[in-house]
Amino acid sequence: MNILDDLKLQYKIGGISQQIIYWNVAFFVIPYVLFAVLALFSVNIDFLKYVSLSSNPADLLWKPWSIITYAFFHSGFLHLLFNMLVLNFSSRLFLTYFTQKQFLNLYFVGSIFAGIIYICCYFLFPSLAHLNVSLVGASGAIMGILFAVAAYSPFMEVRLLLIGNVKLWHIAFFLIIIDLIQLPLENTGGHLAHLGGALFGYLYIKQLQRGNDLGSWFSNTIDAVVSAFGKQKATPFKRVHRNYAPKPEITVSKIVSKDKAQQQIDEILDKISQSGYDSLTKEEKEFLFKAGK
Repeated sequence: MNILDDLKLQYKIGGISQQIIYWNVAFFVIPYVLFAVLALFSVNIDFLKYVSLSSNPADLLWKPWSIITYAFFHSGFLHLLFNMLVLNFSSRLFLTYFTQKQFLNLYFVGSIFAGIIYICCYFLFPSLAHLNVSLVGASGAIMGILFAVAAYSPFMEVRLLLIGNVKLWHIAFFLIIIDLIQLPLENTGGHLAHLGGALFGYLYIKQLQRGNDLGSWFSNTIDAVVSAFGKQKATPFKRVHRNYAPKPEITVSKIVSKDKAQQQIDEILDKISQSGYDSLTKEEKEFLFKAGK
């Protein structure tokens, strides 16, 4: 199995959180490489201008997609790296209690909510109203995920490198204080998005505990679109001639072979859930890749 096949397998079995990390990395690497090549031919395009979220609400009229795309693009490598590390950390905690679909809902709808808070603050606060800035980064959505878990299980203990065990609400409280302190100093828009995402994460969990999923409309919309465009053509009727001669040896052999293969897949998936994908041997990775085709 080569590196590309390994990445494909990790993407396929890693779940929605792993896939969102892949999307963020792809949306960072591909445009920067592409436009770096174009710059050699004197074609200079500021692509972030078209995907970033502007503090001017009027800009949504010509780039309405930016209320979502801003959460998948980053301004630099360190910006991307830090956000993806926190996203990986937060997603593992969130998926301990909640489903993949709820994670997807929270990420997307949380980023939209954080973006709306960001725009409203620049529109309403006199000290910000005269500024025209742009926002990129997944941190608003990530804060929503982290604060959702903190609201649900605030006393969960998390082990941090060089620090030791701390309660989850301590981490959430520290991040809020940092955002509030830096709010008037630098990256005001980013900190406003952080606070908006954190607020939505808290509201999401409180409503979910009452039986209301604030992000269900998003997954319902995705399901409707997929069902509308993903319908396959009906298979035409074919006459089938069946041979009813009993072949017990072949039937049993197929069932046994299928059971053994499925049992091996289940054992590998259990190993992944306990120790992670990297704990698999080369042979186990190749077997799982072939089984997924």
